[in-house]
Amino acid sequence: MKERNSLDRVMEFEQQLDSMSIQFRELMAFIAEMTEENHLLQLENQHLRKRLEDINRQGEKTLRKQQHEKRANAVDVGEGVDNLARLYNEGFHVCNVHYGSIRKGEDCLFCLSFLNKQNV
Repeated sequence: MKERNSLDRVMEFEQQLDSMSIQFRELMAFIAEMTEENHLLQLENQHLRKRLEDINRQGEKTLRKQQHEKRANAVDVGEGVDNLARLYNEGFHVCNVHYGSIRKGEDCLFCLSFLNKQNV
């Protein structure tokens, strides 16, 4: 009886080893798959970071260009306002109501309002 019991235990142990071997192979396959996926994700991440840096660099160039154009336009607008203020001081209307006509010595609220808007 002891011999039979021992034989049963050995066979049971063999089945457990087979089962563990199968589980171990499945685990190794899963680890290999995850390692490959991790590597691919790292490559994609590097590519996306480089792309993002390129986009940021391009955006910064565009922003600098827009700021430069804005400053250039601001200078032009400033000169125009200065010219209108000079015309107003010389006695001419610069408002849209009486533009170009001669002021008769009194201040024009429309002109002053227009000039104040342009200076703000």
